[in-house]
Amino acid sequence: MDRFDAMKAFARVVETGSFTKAANTLHMSKTSVTHLVQQLEARLRVRLLNRTTRKVRVTADGAAYYERVVRLLADLDDAETSLSSAAAAPRGRLRVDVPSPFARLILIPALPDFHARYPDIQLDMGVSDRRVDLIDENVDGVVRGGELIDQSLVARHIGDLRLRVYAAPSYLARAGMPQHPQELEAEHHRIVGFLWARAGRVPPYAMHRDGERLNVLGRYVLAVDDGNAYLAAGLAGLGALWLPDYMAAPHLATGELVPLFADWQLDPMPMYVAYRPNRHVSATLRVFIDWVAGLMAEQAPVGGR
Repeated sequence: MDRFDAMKAFARVVETGSFTKAANTLHMSKTSVTHLVQQLEARLRVRLLNRTTRKVRVTADGAAYYERVVRLLADLDDAETSLSSAAAAPRGRLRVDVPSPFARLILIPALPDFHARYPDIQLDMGVSDRRVDLIDENVDGVVRGGELIDQSLVARHIGDLRLRVYAAPSYLARAGMPQHPQELEAEHHRIVGFLWARAGRVPPYAMHRDGERLNVLGRYVLAVDDGNAYLAAGLAGLGALWLPDYMAAPHLATGELVPLFADWQLDPMPMYVAYRPNRHVSATLRVFIDWVAGLMAEQAPVGGR
């Protein structure tokens, strides 16, 4: 029995609550993971997991052992990455998930520079605005906008995005130019709805001006859960939409979008890189987080500075 592999298999079973899910994330067979855990229990002479046909639950002894195993695995990783060669040149596979517009407009165009600096990092990038289960999908980290609801994650704040309200000329020609945000809730106006993954519904947007504060929801004929589709719907004239500056800028320059309510403000949208608290921050994840934070400061600073 390889004790390192056995401890790693046990830790992943605890984290996923399933031998099958643990095997999938470790790229091993379920039988191999089961045997490793059984051999570990035999060596320790302690039952670490209670198994039923439906669930796997960690025992009291297993929970205590798990906490030590996680620290030990992190220390082993540190020992490897602290070597000068490894620290100078992070290597390995990194699995991340990022919002689709952020990937298309900011991250992917800058990737040649990232790979020139870190040629030995293999990046598996999921591009979506859906909620990702970091354990079940074996993802190292996610980039997300908005306040994080999942308190089980560790998050690094990497910046803020300024939001404004926009509409396409075709929409304004049909519905008229609104002078006040509350007009967007009138019968003849429409917005494009964005379905936030954490809520599964279209939320209102808080706007303020000179002490006046209100929440604007509006009516919609289309709601989507993807940022690129949201922008496309606005450009097609399906309603007003709320966008960060970096998404709107190219279309302002061409006249495809018109800004609304210039004297009103919205709270900036915070951006985070989040990862599991029991997931050691590897050198590859660390340099990726620093790189994304640098891109935010350079290409999408709050206030458009």
